[in-house]
Order: sequence, then structure tokens, then C-alpha cells
Amino acid sequence: MEYDAARIEVLEGREAVRKRPGMWVGSVTERGLHQLVFEVVGRAVNEVSATGAGRAGAGRVDVTLMSDGGVRVADDGPGAAFEAPAAGDVGSPGLEALLTSMCAGSEPSGQHLVGVGHFGVGLFVANALSSWLTAEVRREGVRRTQEYARGVALAPPALIPTALTPPALTPTALTPPSATGPATGSGTTLAFWPDAGIFETTSCSFAVLAERFRQVAFLNRGLEISLTDERPAGGARVVRFRFPDGVRDFVSALDAEAGASLHPDVIGFEREDPRMAGTMEVAFLWSGTRWNGSREERVRGFANSRATPQGGTHVDGFRDGVAAAVTSYARKRGLLTAVEVGPGPVADRIGEGLTAVVSVKLDRPEFLGATIGLLGNPEVRACVGEAVRECLDGWFEEHPERAAEIVDRIARGTTQD
Repeated sequence: MEYDAARIEVLEGREAVRKRPGMWVGSVTERGLHQLVFEVVGRAVNEVSATGAGRAGAGRVDVTLMSDGGVRVADDGPGAAFEAPAAGDVGSPGLEALLTSMCAGSEPSGQHLVGVGHFGVGLFVANALSSWLTAEVRREGVRRTQEYARGVALAPPALIPTALTPPALTPTALTPPSATGPATGSGTTLAFWPDAGIFETTSCSFAVLAERFRQVAFLNRGLEISLTDERPAGGARVVRFRFPDGVRDFVSALDAEAGASLHPDVIGFEREDPRMAGTMEVAFLWSGTRWNGSREERVRGFANSRATPQGGTHVDGFRDGVAAAVTSYARKRGLLTAVEVGPGPVADRIGEGLTAVVSVKLDRPEFLGATIGLLGNPEVRACVGEAVRECLDGWFEEHPERAAEIVDRIARGTTQD
């Protein structure tokens, strides 16, 4: 059988995504379906975060699993512009470009963007893998809408009911979005129906989505995310997540989930460092002292709100900072013998009973490998390590009794009852 250039099939754009969906969302199982949801939610989270609404406590993203199989994602941001910025203006591509063109890009640099999904492929892939999608923008007093069938734009209706069931899919010529009258408030709503011809299931797991949204709310202080499930016959169920203390609340929750009935105050800080072109938010506490008996280490790292289960330079920097502060305090108080003055014994034991969350948000995160599980930005390690040592040095000075208890346990490998 001959094989020449004539047999090469070139797939581009929407057809490439629909032909090989697993390349874009990981699989066509429930896991891939959830990634589709995360991509749309990620846009909404970044929309409200970019305006500072999340920090002020007013940023909100509402996700609804509709009874007809659709998913609706609404935010209270300023409303995404449908059109691209005028020539010479600075701004992200218009919403229509994000929905219809991979080249438009979905993650502009310099904004510490939140990654809700694992792949970061954006709205174009979500639109291409949906049988139907509706976009509604409320911006500057005007409501604008657009509809798409399998990634192809259709003529927009005059009004879109919020619980619309998609009609027969008959794509027509592209039609630009139109103004549909006045609007109160602002924000963007995307409703989409995953294509049953592509995915093995179009039924999302409420539990899986809720757990991820809870995590995102922890990592973005002040942001409110709700998840409503309209599918149960007995009535809708709703969960809402908002954590004013961010990763401090995250650490407290992790410690409580591990069975700790009482724990000390969480140590934590937030800092921006231009050397790593980003921000860090770190919180931690030690169990395994008189507060409870756990000696397990629970250190979780995140880069731009994506979990890094393999760690990376941010987690390495955290460990460096803790080891340096503990070693320095122990030496000053004579808690280390001549044999123990090396970094080994302390570094080996700082993780006993330690619960920590290390979250960094970078302009340009660099991951080692395709799984995005290991952060590689080299400058992050020194920046995080320095900040952690300064924070812990100050906390030790302000809490000498607690500091002595913690450092003595780490230095000598004992547990105080």
C-alpha cells in the first residue's frame, strides 16, 4: 500500500477539535466533560478577577446544571466585549473571536490568570465540542446575544429564555451579534450543551464540580462561586463557596478534614514580588503538638490556581524558608547540639505534622512536562523562600512559647503532650 502526500489529511480549526477531542480536553468520558465546564468557568473567574471584583468581595460566578443537560455559567463582571479592540488599543480578543478562533488566544500574558481547567484551551474548544451554545453580554446598558451550533455562529434571536432547549441544529451563514435592547447590571452568561455525539456522557458530576469550585474559591480570596443542580426530581440543590481569608481558610479546612479538633492560629501572608513577576499567598500550621496527635505532612502547591501534585520551585522555596527559620531559631535558643547544627536533621523533620498551602500566581508560569504537575520557574524558589523565612522569623518572635514548643519538637524529633 503506497503512502504519499495525497494521503495526508490536514485538519484545522473546529474540525480538528471535533475529530480528535481527546487531544484538547483529555478524553471523551466524564473527565473530559468536566474539563469543558472548567474552561468556561475559567473565563468567568478571570473576568471578575481582572476588574478587582474578586478582591472586593463582589465578584460572583454562578454555575447551573440545567435539567435538559445544558450548563449555564454567569458572572457579574463588566461584560465581555463581542468585538476585538480597535487597532492600537490594548485588550483581549473579543468574545466572538474567542468562541470561533483558536488563533485569538484565550490567556493573555501579564494578568496572573486563574486556571480552573487542566489544559487552558479556552472557549473555542468548548464551543466546538458543544452541540449548541448561547452567549449573552450585558455591558454599558446594552444586552447583546449570539448563538452557535457545533462552533458555527447562527443568527441571534431577539431574546433568549434562560432555560431554552436547543432547537434543531441547522447551521446557517455567520451573522454578527446584535443589540437586543436595554440591560440592567453587567456580566456575561454562556450556556452550552455538550455534544452527545462526541462525549460518552453529557451528565456532569455535581460532587466533582463542587470540589473543584470550592478549591478555586479558597485560592482566590473573596471570590464567590455557586453551583446549582436543577436535575434532581426532588428539587434543585445549591452550594456556595466564598472564603474571605483565602488560603488561611484552606489550611484550616485541610487540618479539620484530617481529624484535628483543635489547632493553633494559622501562620500566613500574601506578597507580590516583581522578581518572579507574580504574587504568592502562603499559609501553614503545625499539628502533632499538644493540639492533636497527627504527624502527617500535608503540603499542597498551586500555580495560578492549578494544583501541582509534583511540587516545584514554589514548594521547594517554602521548605527552604521554613528550614532556615527553624534552624536559625533553634541555634539562637541552643536547641541544636553540635551534631545537629547541619541542615539535614531539621530539614528532614519540618514536615512532621505540617499542613500548608503554597499558592503562586505568575504572569508566565513554566511547567516541567506536559502534565502541568511540576512548576519550574527558577526565580520563584528564592522569592518564596525569602518571604517564608521573614514571615516565620517574625511569628517566632511574637509567639516565643509556641515557637519554642514547635522548634524543640522539630529539632529533637519529639512530641509535646
